[in-house]
Amino acid sequence: MSSLENESNTWERGVLEDLAFAALKEQQKSRRWGYIFKGFIALYLVALLIIMFSSNTAPIHNETHTALVDINGVIAADAEANADTVITGIRDAFDNENAKGLIIRLNTPGGSPVQAGIINDEINRLKAMRPDFPVYAVIQDVCASGGYYIAVAAQEIYADKASIVGSIGVRMDTFGFTDAIEKLGIERRSITAGDNKAFLDPFLPVREQDIQHAHTMLDNIHQQFIDVVKQGRGDRLANNPDLFSGLFWSGEQALPLGLIDGLANSSTVARDIIGAEDIIDYTLRPNFLDRFAGKLGASISQFLSSSSTIVLN
Repeated sequence: MSSLENESNTWERGVLEDLAFAALKEQQKSRRWGYIFKGFIALYLVALLIIMFSSNTAPIHNETHTALVDINGVIAADAEANADTVITGIRDAFDNENAKGLIIRLNTPGGSPVQAGIINDEINRLKAMRPDFPVYAVIQDVCASGGYYIAVAAQEIYADKASIVGSIGVRMDTFGFTDAIEKLGIERRSITAGDNKAFLDPFLPVREQDIQHAHTMLDNIHQQFIDVVKQGRGDRLANNPDLFSGLFWSGEQALPLGLIDGLANSSTVARDIIGAEDIIDYTLRPNFLDRFAGKLGASISQFLSSSSTIVLN
């Protein structure tokens, strides 16, 4: 074999070795990034599982403290501020002998009269079972309508001087599309059994008898609201006909009307009234999976719901 052939073979062997080495390095690098990527995926899944299955059990505290339950946002069965969730936190507070009292902190425009009524009833039931356990309502930015329905179950109500308080009334929101579908050339086809099955159908002209029936129903629910407020506030209420008209007031204005008992925040009530400055949050907060499922359910429910909804709002 000539020297030229030897040099050629050596060169080819070197090139092949370089290519093999480069391929090996690339494979090792790819494998390393694969491990890193898989590691991130594993950490993400572990974190997700921890969040999904994190416990919503009541906090365990052996020191004297003030229990706190927050009610934020619209009160509705498919919202975070629903009766089941709120009541769970309230029951946990009543069950803890180290809790010296309970603050229900409200920041809500109102919502479902059913959900608000269930919470009000449960607070009164628990108070009767443990009469030595004081319950105070503390209003943040706003406590209107259904929120105030809940607040009156407390022994006393406190607010900031600029808080919005009141709106003791009931409303039903609906709408009409009769002119719109006529202009668009859409024909409404609704087949019903029962003269009133298409009650307040937004695609049909409104009937006077529907309006009268709705007013009768709203008046009945309004009277229920008034009775609950009078039962909770008693002779502290001022003799003012506007109290039950749906109007609302600032905290400073609400005080002489008897809608609240004083101007204070949660810290002040815990320290100066309950006498336990340490505040422990008993609010049952949904985990990631619960929030996702709740939002999905709320979207579907809103899509499928009827056009008329009764709210304390």
